[in-house]
Amino acid sequence: MANTPQAKKRIRRNDRRAEVNGARVSRIRTFVKQVELALASGDKDKAKDAIAKVQPELARGVAKGVVHKNTAARKFSRLVKRVAALG
Repeated sequence: MANTPQAKKRIRRNDRRAEVNGARVSRIRTFVKQVELALASGDKDKAKDAIAKVQPELARGVAKGVVHKNTAARKFSRLVKRVAALG
């Protein structure tokens, strides 16, 4: 257990950040799932709209430090490739 005031403050801060970061990651997953659903239904227009929404979310996740840059690039690349193959 934390003894110093600074350590207690860090625990409070970490809890708040974990909640915010968890929400960010969840939001990214939701947008990725929308692309997956559009791909599963075979609707290319819907998939293109969804992919346009995923890219800024992934970029924001990278900027905020909740997703690694290479992970975001890999996910986006694979989704774009699947949307392109839908045509």
